[in-house]
Amino acid sequence: MRLQRPCTVAVPFSVTVLLLAALAPFICHAKIDKKILREEAYELFMHGYRSYMDYAYPADELMPLTCKGRYRGITPSRGDVDDSLGNFSLTLIDSLDTLVVLGAVDEFEDAIKKVIEEVRFDSDFVVSVFETNIRILGGLLSAHLLVDVVRAKYPDRLKFYSGQLLKMAQEVGDRLMPAFNTTSGLPFSRINLRHGMLEYLKRQKDTCTACGGTMLLEMAALSRLTGNPLYEEKARKAMDFLWSQRHRASDLMGTVLNIDSGDWVRRDSGIGAGIDSYYEYCLKSYILLNEEDYLFRFNKHYDAVMRYVNKGPLFVDVHMHRPTVASRSFMDSLLAFWPGLQVLKGDVKRAVEMHEMLYQVIQKHKFLPEAFTHDFQVHWGEHPLRPEFIESTYFLYRATKDPHYLEVAKNIMDSINRYVRVPCGFAGVKDVRTMTHEDRMDSFVLSETFKYLYLIFAESEDLLLDPDNFVLTTEAHFLPLSIGDSPAPAQSDVDNMIRRRVFIRPDELQAMENEFVSANPLTTEHQTMDVEEAQMIRERTKSVLEELMNIHHKQQQQPVQTCAKPSERLHAWAFSATNKEHMRMLREMGIEVQVHTDGRMHLTHQSINGELIQCMYDQYGNGRRVDATSAAVLMHFTSSVDAVLFHSRSTSVQQFLTVVLLVLVIWILAILLVGISMLMAGLVAKLVDSVSEFEPKTTTPQIDPPEPKKSKPKIKAKRD
Repeated sequence: MRLQRPCTVAVPFSVTVLLLAALAPFICHAKIDKKILREEAYELFMHGYRSYMDYAYPADELMPLTCKGRYRGITPSRGDVDDSLGNFSLTLIDSLDTLVVLGAVDEFEDAIKKVIEEVRFDSDFVVSVFETNIRILGGLLSAHLLVDVVRAKYPDRLKFYSGQLLKMAQEVGDRLMPAFNTTSGLPFSRINLRHGMLEYLKRQKDTCTACGGTMLLEMAALSRLTGNPLYEEKARKAMDFLWSQRHRASDLMGTVLNIDSGDWVRRDSGIGAGIDSYYEYCLKSYILLNEEDYLFRFNKHYDAVMRYVNKGPLFVDVHMHRPTVASRSFMDSLLAFWPGLQVLKGDVKRAVEMHEMLYQVIQKHKFLPEAFTHDFQVHWGEHPLRPEFIESTYFLYRATKDPHYLEVAKNIMDSINRYVRVPCGFAGVKDVRTMTHEDRMDSFVLSETFKYLYLIFAESEDLLLDPDNFVLTTEAHFLPLSIGDSPAPAQSDVDNMIRRRVFIRPDELQAMENEFVSANPLTTEHQTMDVEEAQMIRERTKSVLEELMNIHHKQQQQPVQTCAKPSERLHAWAFSATNKEHMRMLREMGIEVQVHTDGRMHLTHQSINGELIQCMYDQYGNGRRVDATSAAVLMHFTSSVDAVLFHSRSTSVQQFLTVVLLVLVIWILAILLVGISMLMAGLVAKLVDSVSEFEPKTTTPQIDPPEPKKSKPKIKAKRD
């Protein structure tokens, strides 16, 4: 038994989440034996690796049901899925650095000899530029860099090695370069390894965002290790062009675009297939290369995703140009990498929430389906043992040391052993509903899935390398942070140049001789999360998801009822605290009102406190009636918001202030009118004076008054 004391807590669901979180540490004292689990992870990898070497090598992949290798051009084609194959011993190259992680030095040394002596890249096959970069180029670079790690521990090993893997990596890089000769700098999605860009390949103008934006880590490492800047320049240009094509209003990316014009072919935006590793490389390019511009880009995208795509614990694809409208009703399994990226970003709480959502899906179906609906029903039933969920589990455990994630990893290993282990390796699941097998074992099973499982249970003294000195690429290959310290660091100076770390422990900050700088936005402050707090987040998320599944189950059994369109919304300018109707509307929205003595009004929004909404409305205002449980779950998905607004305390005060304002306006208008009248009167007076100065003058005849007692002759007056 791996659990020294099984944790069986029987608590009624009606107990509050807070109480459950508070009691959990005292009720559940299960202690996981990491040593036994680490040995089990080691055995799982070795079973798969030895099966590949015994039954498939030098083929690209193992076919575990038929116990033979999958060769390009020989094994029946599976279509575009085979674009990752090139008859270059893909699984062996992809899993080289996993051998170092597990301390399998003998196997590592033997594998390098085989790659150097037997692998060639001059094959007449069309391969995916993206897959060849992350699997072949990344695998070769990582193995080359880890040779010195092994030599530091075992000086007598690998004496034959003199940089051959780096030369092979450069050959692969050179064979991929013609794909980058485009107007925009975005690479073509496919290329022929022997002949380059054939004419029919040049006519295929569309590529996915992740395909063009998941090049920089490997290409920058290749440039800085070889001294040839071409590879890094090409990858940077592709990243820059993608950044320029984001939707400027939403900061979201689409899924597929034209490599010449940059026009979007598919404008669906999410964090899953087609986009995922572009966001990942925005952040990890900052971590590896230590360039703030990539962090700025990632933060822009991250804020947009969390604003438009994130819906509580769920992530719903939207249209990049209309981010309030959902573009599909399911999530794909590739988005399971996001919680790990959130940890590196420093958003640990929301990483815990999303990880719990994914874990609930796994508990329902035993594995994460290739795609699942928003009510956790299977959309695509395949599960090829993808590593993304284990990857996120690893990063959450590294950041928090919460034993819950050890338990999660243990359960995943149990499922692998029980459902997919076969005599010749591990078979992918064709349908999680029936647990039927598929004759495939992708190279990432050994390169990523088992590597992350082993790392979760490994202590620092169990590893030949320190993971905090490396960036893990999207294919989980190791690139040292020292690559970003100079264009071409000398290997002898690597140890002295490493001053940045992915995860920094408190003792490393306190010791003067170990002054390290965080290589990512995650700091020790973000890592300090109580187990109780994480448990509370998980329980809250679990309860919401359980209710959501119950809602959809009930809705499937009941006919859809329509309801009236919503009434006019309550506007802030019209709100009055003494209006009973307004207060009722606030209560329906879960808003509590508190009036301060100074007249300020404090509004606290807790959606769970609101009354039950009876209708759901779409963007056109059409309503669909839902039950009370549905309303409760919907309100769970809104965050708590506190707002302080300045407002009058009563309607009378509001009316008084309105009258005062009206009187003030009338008074100002009256003054203006009086002033204007006086001004007009003055102007009229001046105008009259001006006219009188120029008018002709007339003389009025003067008549003397008659003199008494004198008689004089009368004279008629003459006019002038």
